[in-house]
Amino acid sequence: MGRHFLQIPGPTNVPDRVLRAIAQPTIDHRGPAFARLASELLERLKTVFKTAGPVVVYPSSGTGAWEAALVNTLSPGDRVVAFETGHFSSLWCELATRLGLVVDVVPGDWRHGADPDALAGRLTPDVAAVMVVHNETSTGVRSRVPEIRAALDRAGHPALLLVDTISSLGSMDHRHDEWGVDVTVGCSQKGLMLPPGMGFNAVSAKALAHRGRLPRSYWDWEPIIAANRQGFFPYTPPTNLLYGLREALIMLEEEGLDAVFARHDRHAEATRRAVHGWGLEVLCADEREHSSSLTAVLMPDGHDADAVRRLILERYDMSLGTGLGRLAGKVFRIGHLGHFNDLMLAGTLSGVEMGLSAAGVPIKEGGARAALAYLEGAR
Repeated sequence: MGRHFLQIPGPTNVPDRVLRAIAQPTIDHRGPAFARLASELLERLKTVFKTAGPVVVYPSSGTGAWEAALVNTLSPGDRVVAFETGHFSSLWCELATRLGLVVDVVPGDWRHGADPDALAGRLTPDVAAVMVVHNETSTGVRSRVPEIRAALDRAGHPALLLVDTISSLGSMDHRHDEWGVDVTVGCSQKGLMLPPGMGFNAVSAKALAHRGRLPRSYWDWEPIIAANRQGFFPYTPPTNLLYGLREALIMLEEEGLDAVFARHDRHAEATRRAVHGWGLEVLCADEREHSSSLTAVLMPDGHDADAVRRLILERYDMSLGTGLGRLAGKVFRIGHLGHFNDLMLAGTLSGVEMGLSAAGVPIKEGGARAALAYLEGAR
């Protein structure tokens, strides 16, 4: 009985307002009503990305938006520098390699974000782009994108800056224009509080001018941006998801983006206080790089994170994120992003504390209480 607690770091809980919007009757995607909807949405999206340039919308997952960022800007054999900060950054590297790009991977320990100081020595003249994941969903570690931009500027290098914001868009501050990002990659099912099914590229003027020769058809920006000027798309758009997107953007505007980011910061800090209160360790090792969307928790030696997750699901009907790649069985991830409030966090952390205890993990009592004390004083 009662509600299921979906506390994975995406897909996230979809608000009732958004579900009701999605349930509206489908309209003609070649008609004037749709053109008004699309034109409104494309302008509203710019606010979330903090850009004055175009935002391209695809019926796709974030993986499709990854591919679009690469095939629109790069050519076969181009060299790209990519920071390995976790499982998803590694997948983006693999995708780039399959497309015929030469990927210079900056290795990482998955506990730190992209190291700006490591960039200068890799910026050879043939580097066409730098790939960074702003918020690594597998680790709960954010990369300091403005410092990466500053390193490029100090080197006077013309490489494009491509940034994945899949688990930070709408949850953590990202400034496409101000930070000098050339392509920002996003998707619908995390901070934007929607079901999966939409990918996004925010595109700088420099990226639009830097047209590569990788094969592209479905992902090509040019016909999409051209059709968008009249409020249409060159393919069948996800009409009902667009209804939901409009409602989600209105909700973010009503709260105010600064307040949205502050809420996520507050919940993340409360979660870390709970973890420390239990005597456990947060995976992220640099206080400057803590994610505000999720927290990855390291298990003590001899304890399986997936066994704890399974017990919590079966006993308390709560889903937590699994460890991915090299972190399988070693961490569980608590999602605290999107449609989320203090009381939901209190329930989440209580469930985690009860589950850890029931699984026989040696923890101190009072982690959840430490989080509540912080929330009470941080309002």
